[in-house]
Amino acid sequence: MRKILSIFAILCFVAPAFAATNPMFSDGYENSVMLNVAQSTGSHNIRKLIWPPDWTIYPQTLIMMTYAQPMEIMRLPSRMNISIVQNIAYESSHGLSFIGVGMSWDVSLFDWRGYYLGIGIGPYYRDNRDRWVSSRLMFGEKVFIGKDISDRWRGEFFTQHFSNGDLTDINTGFNFIGLGINYSF
Repeated sequence: MRKILSIFAILCFVAPAFAATNPMFSDGYENSVMLNVAQSTGSHNIRKLIWPPDWTIYPQTLIMMTYAQPMEIMRLPSRMNISIVQNIAYESSHGLSFIGVGMSWDVSLFDWRGYYLGIGIGPYYRDNRDRWVSSRLMFGEKVFIGKDISDRWRGEFFTQHFSNGDLTDINTGFNFIGLGINYSF
């Protein structure tokens, strides 16, 4: 645990000194659009964000379209996102589909030679309740690894968890793993 806290402290306090630009955007561009497509890794706890042995593929697909602008959070390169989310559940997961909108903030904790590692969080509001989360308000937590593809394009591998933070008794949550493509303009 001490090693993890030490690495986190180094990333938070030393990494900003090396971040001359925002790795999630192309140099000189202040806007981006992203398309993320993900497959469900099941329900339940947030540990599924970073623990692949717990992943169970469920018949749900997430499609997210996002507009983002660069910013800084605690001197770390970041982005503010506005997203439209569509979860499509099929087969035995009938009734778990939803459409939502959200605002989130992603922070790049570390970047090196075109690769970057980050985390994100934000609230989302969706059109219905279901048997996994009994509220319309959800929070999304995200862990991602990105790579420069070209001058304007970035690719990202991510895991994302949606739940309501135990605001209601039913809070099983949604977990996803996916790929995203980001275009700066």
